[in-house]
Amino acid sequence: MLKQVSVYARNEKGMMRKITGLLAKEKINILGSVTNDSAEYGIIRMIVSDPDKAVQTLQAAGFMCSLKDVLGVEMKDEVGSLHNLLDALLRSNVVVDYLYLSFNRTTGNPIMVFAVEDIWEVEECLSTGGFTVL
Repeated sequence: MLKQVSVYARNEKGMMRKITGLLAKEKINILGSVTNDSAEYGIIRMIVSDPDKAVQTLQAAGFMCSLKDVLGVEMKDEVGSLHNLLDALLRSNVVVDYLYLSFNRTTGNPIMVFAVEDIWEVEECLSTGGFTVL
C-alpha cells in the first residue's frame, strides 16, 4: 500500500511550479502524479518519497492537502499488462475510482497506482492472484 498526497490548488499560472518548488526545496521526489482540474481548482494527486513531510510542507505554505491509502501494482512493461490487471479487478467486482502511472526506479517496471473503496480486500485479492502489490 502506498500513501498518496492530494493537493487542492487554484487553477492559476505557475501554481504547479510553486508546489514542485516547495517539494524540491525539501528534497521530496515526486514518483508519480496526476492532475484533475475544474473551473477554479484542481486536485494534484502524487506519490512522493516522503508523504508526511510533503503534506507538512505544503500545508505550511497554505495549501489544503490530505493523505490517502492507494494501491500500487508493479507490472511488466508489455502489451496487455494493464488489461490483465483490470480484468482481474473486474472479475472481483472491484470499481476503480481513478488510476495513474508511476514506475519502479530500480527495475524500470511500470507501477499502476489506483484508488478503490475497500483497499484491504482488493490488496488481498491481487496478492493472491499473483500480482506484485506495493
